[in-house]
Amino acid sequence: MLGKPSWTRFSSCPEISIQLGAGRGKMSIFHRPACLFVGFVLGVFLLGRPTLLAQSTDQSSVLPQDQSAAQDQDPGAGVPSTEPNQETATNEGPAGGGMIGPDYVLGPEDVITITVFNLPEMTQTVRVENDGTITVKLLGRVRAAGLTTEQLRDELQREWGKTYLQDPHVTLFIKQFHARPVSVVGAVAKPGLYQLPGPRTLVQVIAMAGGVNMPGTGVGNASGGGAAAGRWVYVTRKGGFPNLKPSEGLKIVAPDQIKVDLGRLLYEHDSALNIPVKAFDTITVSRAGIVYVVGAVGRPGGYTLEDRDSLTALQALALAGGFTSYSRKSRSQIIHELPDGRRIIKQIDLGKIVKGKAPDPILTANDILVVPDSTGKFIGKQGAATAVGTITSLVIWRGL
Repeated sequence: MLGKPSWTRFSSCPEISIQLGAGRGKMSIFHRPACLFVGFVLGVFLLGRPTLLAQSTDQSSVLPQDQSAAQDQDPGAGVPSTEPNQETATNEGPAGGGMIGPDYVLGPEDVITITVFNLPEMTQTVRVENDGTITVKLLGRVRAAGLTTEQLRDELQREWGKTYLQDPHVTLFIKQFHARPVSVVGAVAKPGLYQLPGPRTLVQVIAMAGGVNMPGTGVGNASGGGAAAGRWVYVTRKGGFPNLKPSEGLKIVAPDQIKVDLGRLLYEHDSALNIPVKAFDTITVSRAGIVYVVGAVGRPGGYTLEDRDSLTALQALALAGGFTSYSRKSRSQIIHELPDGRRIIKQIDLGKIVKGKAPDPILTANDILVVPDSTGKFIGKQGAATAVGTITSLVIWRGL
């Protein structure tokens, strides 16, 4: 026997109902136009969905390719650029150089755009490698670090013009500035141009150059090795020192230059003198002056002033080993050279100075202290020495 028909209802929309019986099917449809519209919309959506998915897939696969290609073509892609707008770019000089100018010294990690007039295919953006070179079309590896933009431009024009291009006109623009050069010169172990990898102080920059030259050991040290460092280190800065106040050991000698007491900076560790160094600063460690002592002294020679600006005559005499037995103290002289090259000779009596009966004069760099000998005493002593030598020889010859 068949039981009562079982009914199952499927609702496809509010306006339609489909009833299925076990033995027979039965459908009742209401509002046929509304349902046809709903079905049409669903069909369009389902048919259009594969196209939309394909387009989104294509875009997601193409975009990273384009971005990576752009980064391969431009080493500076994705990094903040210093490139100015079109108006600023047209106002640049032929060598480019961005805001710093054509005297900017290139260094590692700088990004440069190179263009050749009327040859757009020669345009390229390159990064200065850590070894200081760049890779240039047709030329290969070319050294760039240590050159200004003008020097590099002239080098490229010369090399391209030799073989490949006829009278090329090259323009350089520094797209990204990374090099921060500072010059260290004077009485240091390794003077030269150094790059600041980050914030550095005056002591740190001097250490980068191998430290200051130390005075030689022994007598007459002025003649040995490199010149010893003097008392002052000078810092020259293009923009000046608007917020720096003079203090003990630090003096402003010009709007763009200060001098720092080297002894207080290095040996007394005065932190107030250890100022921050900026890119393009020039650090000059002064050379120690020399005072010369000649004549009838124990160790004639030149003596460095080291961390001082002057010596007294007695101090110089002590460094030179003092008097000899035939020194003519009362006829000593100081020879001082003026800036125009003329020399002034001053007579002094070192005998009275030693006894405190006369003031002790000051000797500055390049002064000469002359201590003459007493000719009579010298001849007498030389004669006695000769006589002793002669007698000794005779004794040996005769076998006595």
